[in-house]
Amino acid sequence: MEDPFEVHDDAVAAVSSRVRHFHETKQHFRIYHGSTNSTRASQRWRDNTVDTSSLNHVLAVDVDSKTALVEPNVPMDALVDVTIKKFHMVPLVVMEFPGITVGGGFSGTSGESSSFRYGAFDTTINWIEIVLPNGDVTRAYRTKAEKSDLFWGAASGFGTLGVVTLLEVQLKDAQPYVQLTYSLHDLPEANALMRDQLETNSLSLDYIDGIVFSSNSTVVCSGRLASAPTPESKVQRFSRSIDPWFYIHCRRLLKRLRESPSQSVVEYVPLEDYLFRYDRGGFWVAKYSFQYFLVPFNRITRFLLNPLMHVRVMFRALHHSGLSDSYIVQDVGVPFDKVEEFASWLDTTLQISPLWLCPLRLVRETTDAAHGLHSEFAHLPPDRAGLMNFGIWGPGSTNPREFVRQNQALERKVNELGGKKWLYAHAYYTEEEFWSHYDRKSYDAVRAKYGATWMPSVYDKVKIDIEGRERELENWVPWLLMLFWSIWPLKGLYGVFKAILHREYLLRKGNYSYYTEKHGKDN
Repeated sequence: MEDPFEVHDDAVAAVSSRVRHFHETKQHFRIYHGSTNSTRASQRWRDNTVDTSSLNHVLAVDVDSKTALVEPNVPMDALVDVTIKKFHMVPLVVMEFPGITVGGGFSGTSGESSSFRYGAFDTTINWIEIVLPNGDVTRAYRTKAEKSDLFWGAASGFGTLGVVTLLEVQLKDAQPYVQLTYSLHDLPEANALMRDQLETNSLSLDYIDGIVFSSNSTVVCSGRLASAPTPESKVQRFSRSIDPWFYIHCRRLLKRLRESPSQSVVEYVPLEDYLFRYDRGGFWVAKYSFQYFLVPFNRITRFLLNPLMHVRVMFRALHHSGLSDSYIVQDVGVPFDKVEEFASWLDTTLQISPLWLCPLRLVRETTDAAHGLHSEFAHLPPDRAGLMNFGIWGPGSTNPREFVRQNQALERKVNELGGKKWLYAHAYYTEEEFWSHYDRKSYDAVRAKYGATWMPSVYDKVKIDIEGRERELENWVPWLLMLFWSIWPLKGLYGVFKAILHREYLLRKGNYSYYTEKHGKDN
């Protein structure tokens, strides 16, 4: 068997050569990872792309330091398959969708139900290996003052500081189960409970999040790692086709909890089922596909259509269909003291329900961390150590101009409340608005230091060209195409057809294989 580190070095050398070519010509490039959980449209073509899709291996796990050396395109399910089954350890933060990659989590401010304690995924990375914009290969560290400015510049930088090729991921001891407690609260109570867990850095829980069904009905899901179920307890699974979607399960429990609001429901969930509990149905977004195709939404149809209800397939269909242009898919964080105001605004303005709540610790506790887009996270006071993340996913207006207006209103409201919008999704800011929310001075300083100013900026990568879309519609050919694709259900059928074919939409010409071999060894 080939040495995995030699294979890695060869792959990095190829990436370095490709980046050096673009540096010499000063041609902008995009990075092809082989998969995505972003809702932004692809701008990748064969002649403007650095292909990193072969960097998808777990190279080593060190049981003493509790770390794993992981290439950026390893998806979360492949990572935990190695760390849990072979080494009985789990990453500190595991993103809820199995197809989210380690590199994507690092560059995109990904958080999950353990983020109240550990923060976003990037704060659980010790160091990265990165190909700089001139093709040089170096390492940048979070845990010591060695290119820490580059580390934090690359975190949430969406590849605009270079190409990340390896990451050291922190792990902790795992248990086979999560003891999951469901409790019913009104929104102020739920907010206070989750805020307290974050600000006290409580060790009583390992996981916490919530689903807002209405202003007086939020189901808070509190998890603790457990070695085994108690004899009288119920074991609940979520990964099989016969299992309920997690959100539907919570909705059913809501009826029981309303009958006895002071009581809670306790179940034991296998760890991997818990970590990826939102995969089937994509939280609850897949229910809109049933509405779109006028298909009954019940246990039988969900069972029959289960192969299409996993997030990997859903994202392929979403991108191929173009329906992401009519569904609001946003994650934003707001201060805890603004949660009720924001939820009320959402209910009045967008009327999207349910909502996902996840407390996200943001404060950076290592030295020399005041760099990059979110440099202010290095100086947060104890009472502002985090934000409440809202997952806002639902149908928007079918009128393109009104859809843009809805998203812009959402962005303005988040800014008004002192919150943050995470950038994996569409961004409708003007450039001036964008940089009023993120630290351009710090971000540009890191880019200048490491020779990245010739590359596209974060704003270039995430913006929606609203004026360009308007100009397109002034021409009759794009207008006719838009009219054609507006005929129901052509967009949806095309998306499903392309998803079933299992062709990656990201690279518009050519077919790059994605290998799933995993190489693990003790260091």
